[in-house]
Amino acid sequence: MTDATAPQSSYYERHIFFCLNERTNGEACCAQFQAQAAFDRCKQQVKAAGLAGPGKVRVNKAGCLDRCAAGPVAVVYPEAVWYSFVDVQDIDEIVESHLKNGKVVERLLTPPHLGR
Repeated sequence: MTDATAPQSSYYERHIFFCLNERTNGEACCAQFQAQAAFDRCKQQVKAAGLAGPGKVRVNKAGCLDRCAAGPVAVVYPEAVWYSFVDVQDIDEIVESHLKNGKVVERLLTPPHLGR
């Protein structure tokens, strides 16, 4: 029997989702800003650092996260921390600081007012 007051455990300690949405109607989208390359880099760095797998970190693709004006974006759960990034150095910093050490990268935070 399970104790309902016991804290829920998560399959992953952290989960990062990258918006890879591509719009064909000419509207701005994360795919226009090398989001796929950032996703690939993050996945590679997480694996190289030994952070991948159950109880650790999962790197996932996502469709539109509806924060297009701040793109490209990624979000880390369970903290619900939104990042806007520019290059692979930003991705490396997110992996090292947040995914590995639990420290939010303040300079890369997506401004809260930016949506679609």
